[in-house]
Amino acid sequence: MRLGIFLKLFAESVRFAIQVLTTNLLRTTLSLLGVTIGIMLITLVFTLVDSLEKNIKDSLNFLGSNVVTVDKFPFGDGPNPDYPWWKYFRRPNNNYGEYEFLSANLKNASAITIVGRASTTIKKGSSSLSGANVWGITYQYKDVYEVKVGTGRYFTQQEIEGGRTVALIGHEVAQQLFPNRDAVGQDIKVKGYKLRVVGILEKEGESFIGASSSDDRVFIPYKMFTKMYNIGRVFGINPTLAVKGYEDDIGLVELQNEMEGVLRKVRGLRPRDETNFALNRPEALVSALGGIFDVLGIAGWVIGGFAILVGGVGIMNIMFVSVQERTKLIGIQKSLGAKNYFILFQFLFESIFLCLLGGVAGILIVYLLTFIPLGTLEVMLSTKNILLGVVVSSTVGIVSGIVPSAKAARLDPVEAMRAG
Repeated sequence: MRLGIFLKLFAESVRFAIQVLTTNLLRTTLSLLGVTIGIMLITLVFTLVDSLEKNIKDSLNFLGSNVVTVDKFPFGDGPNPDYPWWKYFRRPNNNYGEYEFLSANLKNASAITIVGRASTTIKKGSSSLSGANVWGITYQYKDVYEVKVGTGRYFTQQEIEGGRTVALIGHEVAQQLFPNRDAVGQDIKVKGYKLRVVGILEKEGESFIGASSSDDRVFIPYKMFTKMYNIGRVFGINPTLAVKGYEDDIGLVELQNEMEGVLRKVRGLRPRDETNFALNRPEALVSALGGIFDVLGIAGWVIGGFAILVGGVGIMNIMFVSVQERTKLIGIQKSLGAKNYFILFQFLFESIFLCLLGGVAGILIVYLLTFIPLGTLEVMLSTKNILLGVVVSSTVGIVSGIVPSAKAARLDPVEAMRAG
């Protein structure tokens, strides 16, 4: 019974709303324009914010997840202003001995690696590629960070431990040095050393924020890397210690506490000595950007809110006019036994329908705008933002229609028919 009443209400509301649209097309269109623009702005801002956040997070995937790195400087807010920068600079570099000590003593780590980085020119015969990134890694690097090998294979444990002259190269390196043939099994020259290519990484492409990509990298065993470059001294290359924690270690609290104790021990620090290292989580970089996204979201609400306010007033005006035009009809319905709630919901549904129509138009405009190419920024309209637009427009319809609907519901049937 109630379902039948609801369907009847809905059908009549839709019919009257269509009648309002067709009878006063220009007036209704202008009134709906505010709702359409408001919903479009709010949906567009949140779509852009979500897309920016997703693209930035995807660009920082190379930093890994559930990973703690050992560095000289802290991430996030940057160095402590009360702690002189030169003290950070004078902190000792990480070394292979610390890597071995951490590997042997950390209980809350699922994997650990040490990574050395340098930029140099890679050669193959008469061809060369300048500015390539050479990374010296250990075997567990693949367990700390994602490594996608497209052709060939990853290093073996023996190749890593023995510091063999082998290399795993990025897609761009392979294209530049071996444009017309398979690079696997071929030799390249790095810092005067001839290295055999054992694998080629899958193409990653350019990231949104221009972050580092594996396309221009050359991975080699860490012990081979130490033969090529000055490691461990103040003015030498400072390798990164990266430790991956377990999923059940929320916030990696246990891992970080353990790492601090183990590192202080291996560096011979006494209880009162200052800590001479920083434990960083790459997620801190994303968290630091979260405040920017929040500000953009607030700006979207403010700008869109003004447009919705104007649209809501327009819808309320339409509903008052609609009540005035159908006063006699309301009187007839009441004289035939229509309850107050029936009249109330009839006009309220009409207001919601009109606002939803404007909201859907705004969402459709945003959807069409997502097809406009914005370089490396991939914009996608998510289901969450579609629902946000629908909910906001429905809420505007309720707020705008409640007063005119209540006025219609309180009309006296005799006075209403006489007024008509």
